[in-house]
Amino acid sequence: MIPPAATPPHADKIELAGVQETLLITLHARALESRSPDPILRDETAERLVDTIAYDFARLKSAQGDRFTTSVRAKQLDAWTREYLAAHADATVLHLGCGLDSRVIRVAPPSTVRWFEVDLPDVIAVRRRLYPEIAGVQTIGASVTEQEWLLQIPDDRPTLVVAEGILPYLTAAEVEDLLRRIIVRFPAGEVLFDALSPRALRAQGLHSSLRKTGARLQWGLDDPHELESHVFGLELMDEWPLVGSPDAAKLGWVQRKLVQWAAKVPRIARMHRVLRYRF
Repeated sequence: MIPPAATPPHADKIELAGVQETLLITLHARALESRSPDPILRDETAERLVDTIAYDFARLKSAQGDRFTTSVRAKQLDAWTREYLAAHADATVLHLGCGLDSRVIRVAPPSTVRWFEVDLPDVIAVRRRLYPEIAGVQTIGASVTEQEWLLQIPDDRPTLVVAEGILPYLTAAEVEDLLRRIIVRFPAGEVLFDALSPRALRAQGLHSSLRKTGARLQWGLDDPHELESHVFGLELMDEWPLVGSPDAAKLGWVQRKLVQWAAKVPRIARMHRVLRYRF
């Protein structure tokens, strides 16, 4: 394991609990991967934040094992985001459950893009302390399940919605309601997110760091076409199992063989995917 650098004496102390605390698991995993000699995802912002936040990251023991899935998930969502913005340079981007993720820095959207970072108020308060102001980027502190926040977003442009690591914490009814409100609000766009299968939900007790936060995963999806029948106007474009990533070649021999085996077993490969829909 590659340890983070020593925390400076004047580090930023943050206190998050429950679902909000889980953002530190992914932050730590991205930082660990970014420090590797040949990283799947380079995230210098994650490295900096892990070094400057006063938090006992040692309690997140599963971060080492999460490095692969966290990094390939973020990398694929970044790639789809860049692809969309290349075709829609005037787009609005909604980054839901943004946490302390540096996607806007990694993607570096053109100045014509309008970008909104959305998360719970206490998370946004932390983000505002740790991130510099970025031109064209606005933050909104609200639960995505609330009705009012979406009305703050102008509805005059094609819209990309990126929701990484957030929808599985909602209920099925909340996920479907959020997607319906997005489709009604905006003229056209895409929605990118990761989804777990019901099998993966049943195995969540094996994730030690998740248990420590007290957070619970609630929503699972087997067939991604299910959402098309529940949310009118949503059309599946792509589904991509994390274990199918060519970056598995960068893993150690044992882990690489396990990932390659998992990619050949459909019920295992479907346990964690990233999905891309248009509306």
